[in-house]
Amino acid sequence: MNGCRWMLLILPLLLIGCGGTPDRNSPIKTRQFQMDDIAKSDVDMVAEIQIRFSMEHLRELMEKLYRRNPREWRKGGAASLEQAVDRVFGIGRTGHFPELQQKRGTDAVMLTFDEDYRGDRVLAFIEGLRGMILAAHNDKQTFYLTDELDPQKLYNAARNIEIATWKLGHTRDSAGRLFLVSNQMVGPVINLSYERLFGKLIALQDGMARIVAQSSNRRIKTIIQSVASAVFMPI
Repeated sequence: MNGCRWMLLILPLLLIGCGGTPDRNSPIKTRQFQMDDIAKSDVDMVAEIQIRFSMEHLRELMEKLYRRNPREWRKGGAASLEQAVDRVFGIGRTGHFPELQQKRGTDAVMLTFDEDYRGDRVLAFIEGLRGMILAAHNDKQTFYLTDELDPQKLYNAARNIEIATWKLGHTRDSAGRLFLVSNQMVGPVINLSYERLFGKLIALQDGMARIVAQSSNRRIKTIIQSVASAVFMPI
C-alpha cells in the first residue's frame, strides 16, 4: 500500500527531526492500539503525530518566551508562569481569552506587534500560531478516513510561521525595543533555541503538506517572497 510505505518512510524522519537530542533515560513514547485506529489511514496517523509534536513545540516555545518576558504572563492574572501556560495547553483549557479581542490565528499574532495592545503579547503570539496551525488541519487533532486535509493550507501555515519568526526577532516599538525578547544574539553565550523550535514547527507543516499532496495527487502552489515584507497567507 502506498500509504503504508509513506508512513514507514516519513514517520522516522518526523520523530528524528522533532525530538531533538534524545535522553537516554527517557523511554520512547508509544501508545497502544485503539479500536478507532481501524477507521484511520496511515496519513491520518501521521497527521495526528505531526500535530501532537506541533502542540508540544508551541508549549515549549511559550514557556521559553514567558521566562524571557515575565511581565507578560503576569498581565493575565495568573499566579505563576505554569498557570499561564496551562490557560492555553492545560487540561482545563477553555479557549476563552477576552484580551485577544475575539481575534484568532494570524490576526491574534499581529496583536503581539501592536503598540497600543495592552494584553499578554506571548499569549497573543502563541495562541495565534496555535489557532492558525489548527485551522490548517480543519480545527482537528484526530483524523479518520473521512477527513481530508488541504496541502496548500499546510504549506501556507509553514510560510506564516516563517513570517511570525522574522517579526518576533525584528519588529520593534517606537522606542526601538523588541516587543518580545527571544534569541540571545550577543554576549558570551549565543542562544538560538527559539530558532530551533521554529525550525521544527516549519518542518512539520512542510512535511505534512508534502505527504498529503502526494497521497491525494494534489499540487501545492509555492510562493517566493521576502519575509521582511511578506504578509500572512490565508488558511
